[in-house]
Amino acid sequence: MEIKLEQTDTRGSFYIEQEGKRVAFMEFSKAGNDRIIISHTDVSDALRGKNAGKQLVAAAVAYARKNNIKIVPLCPFARSVFNKIKEYEDVL
Repeated sequence: MEIKLEQTDTRGSFYIEQEGKRVAFMEFSKAGNDRIIISHTDVSDALRGKNAGKQLVAAAVAYARKNNIKIVPLCPFARSVFNKIKEYEDVL
């Protein structure tokens, strides 16, 4: 699955497309120049059980590390992934 990134000055989304349709996405907003807030994650039934949500979180972590920013996971799903994967603590 290819994770794509779309962003503006204040918001963004990591997403997965299939046949031109978004089938999974994770939305975030920017809080200054050094922090993003993950607000919502949604995965279609077609991708359930394929770790699409975890891959979206992993993409956000890679983005945060590359850009030297922190993540605030307000989304319950994203927060649960961060609680389970201790290797992601450096971006919190």
